[in-house]
Amino acid sequence: MTQLTDRDLDEIRARCEAATPGPWKYMVEGRDNTSGDSFIMRGTKGDRHSDLYLNANGKPGTDADCDFVAGARQDIPRLLDEIERLRRVKSK
Repeated sequence: MTQLTDRDLDEIRARCEAATPGPWKYMVEGRDNTSGDSFIMRGTKGDRHSDLYLNANGKPGTDADCDFVAGARQDIPRLLDEIERLRRVKSK
């Protein structure tokens, strides 16, 4: 695997910043809500956005896939920040 360039990181950060603001949380029917489908809730009570549903071949996405997508909204910006921090430390 090749090292991520500054341009790669800038492009990843731009995609994160263009996405609907977080937090995103996977809401599982029967665990987190009592009727309807499982979905990814985007935003908070004061700033909710439309829910996100994942499908593959006409079937709901797996719990693992939905957890991954919902978590990525919070995880990727944190990972980018950590990469930048480590690069600053390394360059000192």
